[in-house]
Amino acid sequence: MELVEGRLTVADVDELVEQLDAIGDEFGATVQAFDARYVAGRDHLERAVELADRAIERGENVARDRGVEILLYAAGRRQINRALAMGVDEGEGPAVVLVDGGDEAGAADAVRERLDIDPEPAVGVEYADEELLREFFDVTDAERTATDAALADLVRERVALLEVEK
Repeated sequence: MELVEGRLTVADVDELVEQLDAIGDEFGATVQAFDARYVAGRDHLERAVELADRAIERGENVARDRGVEILLYAAGRRQINRALAMGVDEGEGPAVVLVDGGDEAGAADAVRERLDIDPEPAVGVEYADEELLREFFDVTDAERTATDAALADLVRERVALLEVEK
């Protein structure tokens, strides 16, 4: 898995999705963009990929598209429309594009070149919007007080719980 991090300006989300799909097709990879403010670290996305692949192998996937299935797990949600909140939106902001499978290096290079991403670190709790993460993943003050687990750990727990809740 490769991650392309940085600031991205999106004029049209549908056009961006078409570009990502074309890159994926060209390099035999899954290419999925995320709003980096919702990503609690590389481990968060690695776990989402692992669980999405397991669901697909078992025939338990919700989405037909592997990238969307990864998005569902990363968001800890089974409803596609709710998980899409974790995707990029029109305008400029921090983004991370996940590239997995096929020619990952070639696809990641194509993402950098074709999307004109201004490279800067964007993945991890230290770059995420902590309040947004807590709200999106429903991490309460009581939960934070009751454990010494890091916010990233609690987010990964939500990703893992999606498997149990099916």
